Amino acid sequence: MTLQNDLLLRTARGELTERVPVWMMRQAGRVLPQYRAVREKAGSFITLAKTPELAAEVTIQPVDAFDVDAAIIFSDILVVPEAMGLPYEMIESRGPVFPDTVRNKADLSRLRVADAESDLGYVLDAIKLTKKELNNRVPLIGFAGAPFTIFCYMTEGKGSKTFSVAKKLLYTDPDFAHALLQQITDSTIAYLQAQIRAGVDLIQLFDSWAGILSPEQYRTFSLPYIKQICDLITDVPVTVFAKGAFFARHEIGQLSCDVVGIDWNMDPHESRQLIPDRVLQGNLDPCVLYADFAQIRAEVKQMLSAFGHQHYIANLGHGIYPDTDPDKARCFVDAVKEFSTL
Repeated sequence: MTLQNDLLLRTARGELTERVPVWMMRQAGRVLPQYRAVREKAGSFITLAKTPELAAEVTIQPVDAFDVDAAIIFSDILVVPEAMGLPYEMIESRGPVFPDTVRNKADLSRLRVADAESDLGYVLDAIKLTKKELNNRVPLIGFAGAPFTIFCYMTEGKGSKTFSVAKKLLYTDPDFAHALLQQITDSTIAYLQAQIRAGVDLIQLFDSWAGILSPEQYRTFSLPYIKQICDLITDVPVTVFAKGAFFARHEIGQLSCDVVGIDWNMDPHESRQLIPDRVLQGNLDPCVLYADFAQIRAEVKQMLSAFGHQHYIANLGHGIYPDTDPDKARCFVDAVKEFSTL
């Protein structure tokens, strides 16, 4: 069956479209009271993510609430290290924490390349269920964390402003760093290929901590592994979103990806010049959604003017913040549709 709304896919493939497609990173949950109700029923974030029926329910909620042009499967980038043998906990107000870390070659022996079907079957079941319940209304986006970002969490054990433990290893034990990055990459490729078999229509790679690296380090410890993934994910369009990596836009544009996500620190005109042959996605500052409705509409209009109405997917420059008024999120989506329709 064909999708009723395939605007995002046509745009990602480089086709000309009648308006700009729009969705929001972290749209599945966080801001919606109906998400919080399901989250409470689940008892914990991890239980919610591992219960396919509940994950499918919250994946579809923003499609109903905001009328976005795509759903993105409710999950977490840290399911991959868990599947490799490094479980994590989600601590309220602190975020993810790994009780154990991986910091040397001896630690690598505790890990394995994840088997997507057995280790991550709950995500694949959630994808299949979501596809069925979406009933071809909009595309479903699958995702994973880029290898360097996953490396940061596995070595540091938690979030950090500097990820100095992770970065130290790049200088003091680069052989270990490359070995762990390769293991993460192999696991991620298998996982994304399984997501595609389960039914996702597009893949996004989140390199959330790209901006902590120097350009030289990014070329050494991140880009080669993202390239491996892009080269082997060929059945659906691929988006690479490397937050903070303004210095690597040209190189990211050389990857075999279809869409490049940019954050609000990256100028749209300059990004078009650096990445002329790819669809761009982004880049409204999520804090704009704290403004009044008139200002949100004005900011969206300005953003659309800067990017143009073709070869562009409207989104935020990072995930929507949890205390955002859902009506403001809806205003963003509606404004994109209003101001970009031919």
